[in-house]
Amino acid sequence: MKPRKPAQGGPRGARTSGTGKARSKPPATGSRQFASRGAGRTGRIRDERRLGVKGVGDKGVGDTRAKPVDKPLGGEQVEGRQAVRELLIAGKRRVREIWVAVEKDPNDVVGDIVEIARTMRITVNEVARKRLDQQARSEAPQGVIAFAEPLQEAELATLIRRTPKATPFLVAVDGVTDPGNLGALLRCCDGAGVHGVVLPRHRAVHVTPTVAKSAAGAVEHVPMAVVGGLPAALARIKEAGIWVVGLDDDAERSLFDLGDLAADAICLVLGAEGAGLSRLVRERCDLIVSIPMRGRLSSLNVSAAAALATYEVARHRSR
Repeated sequence: MKPRKPAQGGPRGARTSGTGKARSKPPATGSRQFASRGAGRTGRIRDERRLGVKGVGDKGVGDTRAKPVDKPLGGEQVEGRQAVRELLIAGKRRVREIWVAVEKDPNDVVGDIVEIARTMRITVNEVARKRLDQQARSEAPQGVIAFAEPLQEAELATLIRRTPKATPFLVAVDGVTDPGNLGALLRCCDGAGVHGVVLPRHRAVHVTPTVAKSAAGAVEHVPMAVVGGLPAALARIKEAGIWVVGLDDDAERSLFDLGDLAADAICLVLGAEGAGLSRLVRERCDLIVSIPMRGRLSSLNVSAAAALATYEVARHRSR
């Protein structure tokens, strides 16, 4: 398709990348130890859900106003067999210790975890299941918890950079607070070949133990950039020559009409269940599309929508 000429002003004008390449026009249709270290370590970590701290303010000891803190990406506590095994196999961050329940059910995955940990000289402690469950933050840790260094945030500038071998394929998440949904979404992104996920720093869930477990190891492979404000980040993404496509139930245009646009540099934006895309985020989108619903329900949850949308883009990009 012919690249369109840059428009003067207006949100639909074509933007160019650093190389000056214009984006194509969207189509009209279409406690026993296995290692040497002591079992007395608790593996307790900082609570990433903390939104503020109370302390001494400018007005004296009596001032207990909450002080804002940056919300980290998280990922220090990993629960679930697949998530812990993938953590070890990926080898991207240091694992301090692994707990395995004494009363564990016979399972090949747990055996793999213990064997890999021994090879990597990581402490593996057998603990009572009750103690393990008390430490767990997900509903079903499956008898294994790993304590690791936190995940490293990716730089947005790295994710939006074009290379000779890769045209950016990103997913931005607007206000998703359910950890199970974010974990499933990340798993879909890994499967569809998404290059990176953009998360707002505030008013959104990050990588909790439930997210890591639901993602089944995808948090180790999908780069995640945490941004101060999603609208500003989307504006920056557009400036890099990447199409920003939002998903919304009320859009008249179908996801399946993206056509050649799906094969170009693209960022899919998914909103939270119920609220959908916020007004400012919606205004930053080049295009709004919907997933056709043939039954009586009006929408899908965000992880299911992410699966359909990412694989639709992947289908076009594989041609």
